[in-house]
Amino acid sequence: MYKKILLFLFCSTFITSAYIVKATGENTSSPISFDIQLLSWDMINERLPRYSKFTIMDIETGKQFNVQRRAGSQHADVQPLTTEDTKIMKDIYEGKWSWRRRAVLIMVEDQLYAASMHGMPHGAGALANNFPGHFCVHFLGSTTHKTDKMDFSHKLMVYKAAGQLTEYLEQLNPNDAAKAFIAGIKEQDITILQSISTKPDWSSELTMIENIKMMDMKELEQEDYKQELQVNLSIDCNVYVKNEKSRRVRKELLLIRSSPLEGWKVIVEKPLLE
Repeated sequence: MYKKILLFLFCSTFITSAYIVKATGENTSSPISFDIQLLSWDMINERLPRYSKFTIMDIETGKQFNVQRRAGSQHADVQPLTTEDTKIMKDIYEGKWSWRRRAVLIMVEDQLYAASMHGMPHGAGALANNFPGHFCVHFLGSTTHKTDKMDFSHKLMVYKAAGQLTEYLEQLNPNDAAKAFIAGIKEQDITILQSISTKPDWSSELTMIENIKMMDMKELEQEDYKQELQVNLSIDCNVYVKNEKSRRVRKELLLIRSSPLEGWKVIVEKPLLE
């Protein structure tokens, strides 16, 4: 137990300094310097069986709370253990339950696993914890019940938790780079946006946007971008603006790279809503 406490104190200090971006606005994709395991869902499913208890640590805030896995076959359906754990989780989401994905670390038996969670109670709950239902924790390769595919935002957050976000984004084709760009806006994640776009400061623009949904994108064929250093992608999105009706936004995204071996970045010269 003493070893576990020391490890979490170290993790909290390091992660908070490495990942908090809202206050600094700096690129925070530097890798974590201790061993975090990026394991597949098949392996995690065996290591965290139903009714197992573990601790979740939020990457950006360093806050941690205890949970129990109650169900889930394609991902882990979990619940906070106590009312205090529920309070901490809600504090992580700034006092309002949300579907936003967040990069987290799972600690069990002195092991750290990269994961992603959302913060919206739904479905059934069974614990006396003041949490109306359960929430979902995803790992690499876990899928959603509706699509039977891994949610792209969860995948980005898992790589972020593992300290491998930059490497993952650099190997994306321009279609997936554009999707990562939209996911960064949807999840209000400055780390993703700074890594996939040329815009250094997203804090003011994100305060206006509550959500964004990709409605259509004309994807490029491989031969259209294989040797190119610059491509254009047409996207069609619904943007949900705070205190306003949703807006339909159609844009031509310009993506560039310095060589065919480098990753794609979205050029951002104007606010999304202009």
